[in-house]
Amino acid sequence: MRRRRRRHHSEGHNVWRAYSDMMAGLLLLFVLVMCISFMEAQKNYREKLSEQAAHQQTQTQLQKELSERESEINAQQAALDEQSALLVSQQAALDEQSALLASQQAALDEQSALVASQQADLDEKSALLAEQQTELEEQKALVASSQSDLQEKETLIASQQKELDEKNTQMAAQQAALDEQESLLADQQQKIEQIIGVKADLIADLKSQFDEHNLNVVIDEASGAIALDSNVLFAYNESELTEEGIAMLGEILPVYCKVLMDPQYEDYLAELSIDGYTDTSGDYIYNLELSQARALAVASYLFQDADSFLTDDELTSLKEKLTSNGHSMSNPVYSDGEINMDASRRVEVRFRLKDEEMINELKDVLAETTTAQSETSSEAQTEG
Repeated sequence: MRRRRRRHHSEGHNVWRAYSDMMAGLLLLFVLVMCISFMEAQKNYREKLSEQAAHQQTQTQLQKELSERESEINAQQAALDEQSALLVSQQAALDEQSALLASQQAALDEQSALVASQQADLDEKSALLAEQQTELEEQKALVASSQSDLQEKETLIASQQKELDEKNTQMAAQQAALDEQESLLADQQQKIEQIIGVKADLIADLKSQFDEHNLNVVIDEASGAIALDSNVLFAYNESELTEEGIAMLGEILPVYCKVLMDPQYEDYLAELSIDGYTDTSGDYIYNLELSQARALAVASYLFQDADSFLTDDELTSLKEKLTSNGHSMSNPVYSDGEINMDASRRVEVRFRLKDEEMINELKDVLAETTTAQSETSSEAQTEG
């Protein structure tokens, strides 16, 4: 009986021990699972931190690129604003020149009115002389009819003849002054027409020289510019001159530059520009670089060959006045209301005259006219 109780007690103790071992194992397993879960969570947290850092770095890079892009746009806007200001300044100069021409026309009208007034005075004096001549004839008839009053009449006739001679002398002096003034007006009119007609004469000479060299070049009647086909000068999307383009430039540029550097036009020339244009396809900045490169290629070729047709002085003047510019896709050429892509790809060669110098010459001519009018008016008042 006692052995059974001991056995029973021993079995119960073994059960509790087994249960305790099992619980300890479960607890250990639970701890291991918790450790693994914590490590996995910590790993995920580190990966998320790495992803956030990479994302932050990407955003920073994008922000930097946006800032650089914005700076480029601001610089382009500033350049456009500067060009707009230049166009406004040039328009103001043209308006001032037009106003000056109008004032000169008014001065010429005043001079014409003065000449008409002087002619009327001459007509009145001629009529007076005719009347005096009639009186003289009447006096001669009176002398013939009255011999007794002959001596008195002869004295009177001599006095009147003296007055007549003085008036004739005055008329001759006035006529000489009038002729001199008309000659001065003709000279001044010729100077004004010469100054105003410089651009027209220059364009006419360019046409004549191109015709003389049998070159089929179209010159803009208003500006004197010529457009060179980029499809001949360059391969598509390239800025290196083709052999056909070099041959074309070798025929056209010497004629154009030689006329501009002629002494009768060189003093009036302010700028010779070579401007590149592209069609409207593609990116603006890329087209801007392409148009600039093409304009520079034409300018470079011009200087490579310039010493063969220009003197040293002419070449020095050309270097002072030549510019090359790229205009990207701006100012396209239209045909039937639509953009002509082939015609838009071009290089234009144009010139600009010194408007300020021309205005100063017009002012000098006007001053000479005013001085001559004052001198003539003073002489007429003194003789009167």
